[in-house]
Amino acid sequence: MEEKLIETGEKITQTQSDLEEAQAKVEQQYADMKVRIKYMYENGESDLWEVFLEAKDFSDFLNKAEYVSNVHSYDRQQLEELKKTQNEIQELKDTLETEQASLESQQADYEEQETQLNAQLEETKAQIADYDEQIQASAEAATQESIAREADNTDTASEESSGGTTDGGSSSGGSGSTSNSGYTGSSSGNTSVAQTIVNAAYSQLGVPYVYGGTTAGVGFDCSGLVQYCHAVSGISLPRTSQAQGGCGIAVSDPQPGDLVCYGSHIGIYIGNGQMIHAPHTGDVVKIASVYGSPWYRRCW
Repeated sequence: MEEKLIETGEKITQTQSDLEEAQAKVEQQYADMKVRIKYMYENGESDLWEVFLEAKDFSDFLNKAEYVSNVHSYDRQQLEELKKTQNEIQELKDTLETEQASLESQQADYEEQETQLNAQLEETKAQIADYDEQIQASAEAATQESIAREADNTDTASEESSGGTTDGGSSSGGSGSTSNSGYTGSSSGNTSVAQTIVNAAYSQLGVPYVYGGTTAGVGFDCSGLVQYCHAVSGISLPRTSQAQGGCGIAVSDPQPGDLVCYGSHIGIYIGNGQMIHAPHTGDVVKIASVYGSPWYRRCW
């Protein structure tokens, strides 16, 4: 549509230029005719001069000139050229009006299309926002379901916890071990505490990744997010992901609220193979699928 508008505009510009040239041409031809008439008058052809003087306007002038029988062939040729140019001017004016009307119509169509596209864009944005809300709601529902399952299997979870507990100064996961200095928690399997951890993680979705960040709503790195979510639940964890990866107890069947541990990264498990974590610079706290071969720790 924009190309058509440009093309029509260029046609109008050319037509206006042609019209100006034709108008200049007819003015010159008219001036030449007047010189010719003056010559005829000065050489005794006064009858012709009087006929032309009686003309009421330019059109009348042309009509009278056609009927003057003693006008020389040169004069007739000049008259024909004058009429031809006058016709060209009229045609150019008609063409210009047509092209201007076409341009106005195209502009109206363009504006209508633009309005429709903007409406479609807003509708699509609303649909995307609705999808995001549905995904978020589904993720939260899945977390609640996983926690409910954990509550129904409290006895089994307790047995697993008892089997994986290590003593005081250090503990190890499926693929790594570090000192858990700075960790204070009971690892009692309290699902209400786990839910608090998960809720705290959800509350920070969209917060920017900031290296060394520990401030809610402002910025987190991976371990800063994990430390914050546990602190909200009354559990104190060390600052680094390596140290956090050795806290609590090792579990093989992760539940919402457990730690998802990697060599230099950490997140919070929310169920259904997903976690909330702060990935890296340029990203935000978000939900992601658990990847690779992590080990899992439980500090609640």
